[in-house]
Order: sequence, then C-alpha cells, then structure tokens
Amino acid sequence: MQKIIDDSKTRMEKVIDSTKKELASIRTGRANPALLDRVEVEAYGSRMPLNQVAMVSAPEPRMLIVQPYDRSTISAIDKAIRIADLGLNPTNDGQLIRLAIPTLTEERRKDLVKFAKKVSEEMKIAVRNVRREANDTLKKMEKESTITEDENKKGQTEIQKLTDQYIAQIDQLLAAKEKDIMEV
Repeated sequence: MQKIIDDSKTRMEKVIDSTKKELASIRTGRANPALLDRVEVEAYGSRMPLNQVAMVSAPEPRMLIVQPYDRSTISAIDKAIRIADLGLNPTNDGQLIRLAIPTLTEERRKDLVKFAKKVSEEMKIAVRNVRREANDTLKKMEKESTITEDENKKGQTEIQKLTDQYIAQIDQLLAAKEKDIMEV
C-alpha cells in the first residue's frame, strides 16, 4: 500500500514540474529565456530544441538575446522563432538575434491569464487522474484480499491528502503567474 502512495506522490510531483514548465513558457511583459523553451530549430538535418543550438539570455527586462553556438544556424533559428507564433519579431545581425519583448495590451494579458488557467486546470485533472488510478488499485487490492478494508480507507485518505496538497500547489503557481502577467 505504501508503494502505491509513494508512486502517486512521485507522479504528482512530475505534474507540478510540468505545470512550472508550461507556465514559465507563457509570455509576460518581461523577458524570460524560458519563453523560447518550446521553439524547435531545424538544424543539422533534424529538429532540435533552441537551447541545444544557441544560448538565450535576458540582458534587459524587455530584451532577449539568442547567441547561436554555430553561426551557420542563425537563419534557421530566426525562422524557427518567427514560426513559433510567440508574437516576437527577431532582429538578426549575423552574429546574434535580438528579440524585443513588446508590452502587452490589456486584452492580450487577459487572454494569457485564460490560457494559464486552462493549463492549470489540465494539470489539476492530471493530479486527479493519478488519485483515481491509485484508488482503483487500492480497491482492487481489497477485493483480492491483499489489504484490509481499513488499510484501503487509510490509503485513500492519504492519497486524498496528497491530491489536495498538489492541487493547492498548482493554484499557488497559477496565482503567481496571473500576478506576473497582469503586472504592467
């Protein structure tokens, strides 16, 4: 029974990590290298994440700089950023790519908050699915007489506590991201 609880906790931790990554890739008014995490570049005959072909830094609050490790990939990086639909317009000087982060309109901020809420809701559903699977496993074990009814109830209570804890964590991440997006 403890193995099921530990497994559920590990899987819920992964959902939290996933939530952090997804929310970090949502654009706010400030420059954040994580903004380009989902950009894939066609280089060396295959698709690669941008961070494997270039270094991304944020020297100013509203500026990202992409410095390719190999100058021959600069046009591919430029193209990948343009088609990533991030609302960014890269400026390429042959050495590096500058990305000015435009200020967000009120409407765009609200859209981004909606998107962040959608992402967090999907993550909450993932946590609940972990809970459901664990509870189903416990019920099955009770049916097979591997554990007692009391152990089943105790396990389900423990898993519910974990679920509540991780859903609260997702809510905290969302609240922080919302604040970040709405900040002018």
